[in-house]
Amino acid sequence: MKKFLLVALVLGIILVACVPAPTATPVPAPTKAPEPTKAAVPTTAPAPATSAPAATKAPEPTKAPEPTKAPAPTTAPAAAGPLVFVSTQNTPVEEQEKMRNVILKDFTAAKADFISDAEGVIVDRILAEQKSGKVSASLIGVLHGTFPNLLAANALEDLTPLVPKLSDRPIVKEFMTLGKLGTDKQYYIPWMQATYVMVANKKALQYLPANAKIDSLTYQQLAEWGKNITAATKEKKIGFPAGPTGLMHRLTQGYLYPSYTGGLVTTYRSDDAVKMWTDFKAIWEYTNPQSVTYNNMQDPLLSEEVWVTIDHTARVVNAFKNKPNDFVSAPAPAGPKGRYYMSVLAGLGIAKGAPNKAGAEALIEYLTRPNIQAIYLREVSFYPVLESALPTDLPEYVRLEADGVVKQSKASDAKVALLPIGLGAKGGDFNKVMQDTLTRIVIKGEDIKTVLNDQANQLNALMTELKAPCWSPDPPSTGACQAK
Repeated sequence: MKKFLLVALVLGIILVACVPAPTATPVPAPTKAPEPTKAAVPTTAPAPATSAPAATKAPEPTKAPEPTKAPAPTTAPAAAGPLVFVSTQNTPVEEQEKMRNVILKDFTAAKADFISDAEGVIVDRILAEQKSGKVSASLIGVLHGTFPNLLAANALEDLTPLVPKLSDRPIVKEFMTLGKLGTDKQYYIPWMQATYVMVANKKALQYLPANAKIDSLTYQQLAEWGKNITAATKEKKIGFPAGPTGLMHRLTQGYLYPSYTGGLVTTYRSDDAVKMWTDFKAIWEYTNPQSVTYNNMQDPLLSEEVWVTIDHTARVVNAFKNKPNDFVSAPAPAGPKGRYYMSVLAGLGIAKGAPNKAGAEALIEYLTRPNIQAIYLREVSFYPVLESALPTDLPEYVRLEADGVVKQSKASDAKVALLPIGLGAKGGDFNKVMQDTLTRIVIKGEDIKTVLNDQANQLNALMTELKAPCWSPDPPSTGACQAK
């Protein structure tokens, strides 16, 4: 199934790049749509995922169909009372405001109260409410890897009866299968997806290493590029989102480690990992020291504190929006094991015993409409989960960013790494291991092998506690995933 999913998603994202030139008008009716990343996520929960396959070259896109009107609501009117929608997505303040004031603006079936917070906070709330029997949250919006723990806690309603009511929209079939979590019931409805890309100020392009191309860069060439920029400008112009709420840990998990070691947990203290951290220290030498304060990279890009970065599509989009002539997007660099990148798939579930189940169903129907999915892409740079959801007049800044996503998914050496699966409320502890490793090696300059051995032991203890099996790109495990 993964192979079919990868092909479908690559074909989808090519269609983003092939739609006609944009205008500045609001989003109208949908046309043939893209899926920006190859979200090769496992179909069982919490069984281990197999290794992610190499990217498959997509066929040429077919001609997009004529636009159609967004479907009318098919769900029953919501029950009276507030509808609490808790989510681990759209946590930055600007995205929360977009969610409340733009995306949910036309939802009238119930008064929706959107609450977004860190995964541990949201998961703890859901589980605490289930345990107490006093459920206040009705709709749940979390990543695919979070749902297995909620299902194991019997915290999810069966959404199988809702599926026929959504048959008038082309949700990617493989995504719907994933929402069954390896059962014969539907436990979540696909919501949106995203990835991370490299962004560069055009001023930096003249300093690329000899014979290097931005669309096929390696991490070693990135270090050389930074060195060239610093030599010419006397400033460190590479940047990373290594601030308190930045996503540097995702770059470690889905980009650096897999690209150098072919794994993550199992290879955490391998010789390949030592090489990776050695090379990353060389990159950090030309990295703006303020990176430890950056929670998103669009602001330092716009201020030109940083010329080259890698970050979540939703956290760099304003650079293209505010200065479309200044930036280019490109695939993330490659390492010895390939050009790995992380795919992010989020879904919508309903809490067991939800006080406003009808309202939650109505909101799922609303958020999966083609025109609303297109607004998501335009406003917060999360990509649709539909096969035909994008308009023909996407703003230019969306297209500029999507160009890098297209090239990343089509790269001959592209491979997909998955978000952590089965960690539940302990996801923050897992991420902390990655962050502490970076701090000790890169910031404090501690011995790489000593740090990796210490942090791998902490990682093994956590995985043993959670009994969490391996996920791609680590090979399948019969028990808890362990660093060798």
